Amino acid sequence: MTENKTPYNFNFVVRDYECDLQGVVNNANYQHYLEHARHEFLISKGVSFAELHNEGVDLIVTRVEIEYKFPLKSRDEFIVTVNIRREGNARILFIQDIYRMPDLKLIAKAKVTGVATRKGRPVSPGDLVIRLGLES
Repeated sequence: MTENKTPYNFNFVVRDYECDLQGVVNNANYQHYLEHARHEFLISKGVSFAELHNEGVDLIVTRVEIEYKFPLKSRDEFIVTVNIRREGNARILFIQDIYRMPDLKLIAKAKVTGVATRKGRPVSPGDLVIRLGLES
């Protein structure tokens, strides 16, 4: 199992419509934050979903685990960190944390498992692991 050394960070601000009647971010929106940060991370590494798809490879999420620690509220600024590691031949784990700014209070911890597929079947991510900073 190999892991990249430096986490990627992406900044957000909570929008009013992401909050529920209790005035806190609805739990489903945390998955949107995590996904958007993962996509930005991949783009920063030169990985394009469209190009991969055109090559016959699709990246899919197979599992999401989120541990909620503290709620975010409207207009809170926060960062989502992305760290990755390879697990086995096909799985890539995205280890992500959400921190409120500026006090860096831990809001949520997540582990998202993804795989590369070709025609719906898991395949080795190949040179993708090199582009992501993981050894093959």
